[in-house]
Amino acid sequence: MTVLVVMGVAGCGKTTIGQIIADRQGWAFQEGDALHPPANVAKMAGGTPLTDEDRWPWLRLIAGAIDRWRAAGQSGVVTCSALKQAYRSILIGDRADVRLVYLRGDKALIAARMAGRKGHFMPPALLDSQFATLQVPLADERAIVVDIGPTPEAIAATVIGRLAG
Repeated sequence: MTVLVVMGVAGCGKTTIGQIIADRQGWAFQEGDALHPPANVAKMAGGTPLTDEDRWPWLRLIAGAIDRWRAAGQSGVVTCSALKQAYRSILIGDRADVRLVYLRGDKALIAARMAGRKGHFMPPALLDSQFATLQVPLADERAIVVDIGPTPEAIAATVIGRLAG
């Protein structure tokens, strides 16, 4: 049993890549953004970055989903920006069967992708705040780090290969 937390700044491809991994592995999938309370979504849609206080209840909801999968012996993939180590400690903590996947990309590439996407509540104007908040995972977090340059299918294959290796 394995649970993956697919993390990175807005627009890096968490949902697309996480869904591909879940589909290929036959695992459950949870889009972390779907667990945001309406007030968080409205705040971000209005161009205001979330505070830690806004995020704590949301992170606990995601951690609860992870723990339900674990209790059921079910593997899964959940997406979450998880930008700070403190956030990741809530999601992963001492859960040895939960792994972090960090989708790493440069701001110019991600900004171009965000400019082209439709119907998402996160405006491109918040990308700077995402990068300002980002704490790159440290070695002790055992993250699978992948560059977002290749196709989503290739990125998913890389993640699956590293899990198996």
